[in-house]
Amino acid sequence: MRRHRNVKIVATLGPASETYDMIRALHEAGADVFRLNMSHGQHDEIREKHRIIRQVEKDLDSPICILADLQGPKLRVGVFANGEEELEEGAAFRLDLDEAKGDATRVCLPHPEIFAALEPGASLLVNDGKIRLKVTDCGESHANCEVVIGGTISNRKGVNVPDVELPLAALSEKDRKDLEFVCQLGIDWLALSFVQRPEDVAEARDLAKGRAAILSKIEKPSAVTRFDAILAVSDGIMVARGDLGVELPVQNVPPIQKRLVRACRAAAKPVIVATQMLESMIESPVPTRAEVSDVATAIYEGADAIMLSAESAAGSYPIEAVKTMDNVAREVENDPTYRQIIEASRIAARTTVADGIVAAAREIAETTDIKVICCFTQSGTTALLTARERPRVPIIAMTSLRGTARRLALSWGVNCVMTSELERFKMAVINAARAARAQGYATTEDQIVVTAGVPFNVPGTTNILRVAPCQESLIYAADPS
Repeated sequence: MRRHRNVKIVATLGPASETYDMIRALHEAGADVFRLNMSHGQHDEIREKHRIIRQVEKDLDSPICILADLQGPKLRVGVFANGEEELEEGAAFRLDLDEAKGDATRVCLPHPEIFAALEPGASLLVNDGKIRLKVTDCGESHANCEVVIGGTISNRKGVNVPDVELPLAALSEKDRKDLEFVCQLGIDWLALSFVQRPEDVAEARDLAKGRAAILSKIEKPSAVTRFDAILAVSDGIMVARGDLGVELPVQNVPPIQKRLVRACRAAAKPVIVATQMLESMIESPVPTRAEVSDVATAIYEGADAIMLSAESAAGSYPIEAVKTMDNVAREVENDPTYRQIIEASRIAARTTVADGIVAAAREIAETTDIKVICCFTQSGTTALLTARERPRVPIIAMTSLRGTARRLALSWGVNCVMTSELERFKMAVINAARAARAQGYATTEDQIVVTAGVPFNVPGTTNILRVAPCQESLIYAADPS
């Protein structure tokens, strides 16, 4: 299904968007990727959503990407005798391993690994940072704290520990079971929560065994500090601004977002900007101007994808939210300033033959009357390298592998078309011309750029570029054999 924009839209599925009619409507409205949030729903419910997505894909003959988002370890306080308590600023409050119900002076924190890592002066954030505690002294089973920012604390509220790296694996026992389940289902991307170090990504990759690409969620200060190493072992990145905004001063998040997006672009790895992009549309059919500006900023930065969470999963206006993102994307990408920003931030990478081929393809397309770049790819790498160039003309990724087409649906500007396995470059050119015409990118009067690797069907062999006419008789005339 042809999109008239380059940035992709990720829509989270939930109670508001779990039927065939709604999922199909979301895809037709502009959702390129569907996110399955493993924090919610039983395996049977996830399986049914997966089945419906694949049915929509079949009915519309349009490759759809499925992203499964693992929950990650959840750090929470215990329960209170009264259900909740009010903490006053300056008061003392104790966290410990005692399972007795809490009161205004203490509560259980059933995570000894937190106490093992804490030091006096460290901060503890409760309920998304609404309550801030400062550790005054601590031991293996307790932490005595001063209430820096007070408020209502209630049963099982989440705890963030921004100042220390916790000795916790990114994958809980639940995550391991969920990972195996979704990989057997046949998802395309696996989003990994609570990433603190590159070893967390390596563990998930070992368990996935090549069945899904690994996308690391950057939501902790330690992940920002080690970002280059984490990026090197990841297939993609999600800038999870919600938790980043809790664990870091909120003013730090925008420059981090820009830095991470630019690094991903340079590495030719997809990057999603996520969290609260159109939050008001959970209850309103119209977004705020600030939210529209936030979405536009991510697009101007060159992000591969922008994401809806509760807006499409539990909101009252999921289709309107997708259409809003689609409209904002089209408007931004038609702005001349957008091209200036994208091209000024392009980072030249000329270390391999494939790098040179895709760079040449972009330059030829932009300096002549070329309508589209068609790249043949097995692993998806050639399409990712082409997308890194952020060309002014559309990209068609031609592949015989359904899994590759689905994964590439997350990448900037890539339109995937299935093709049969080919043995000769001339047939590749003919198939590319047919796809360009069928998708409405070109007519028989136009020219296209075709890139491929010879020998065919071998990943990593991109080594040929041809400017070709879209009229098949001219292709045959140029190569009568």
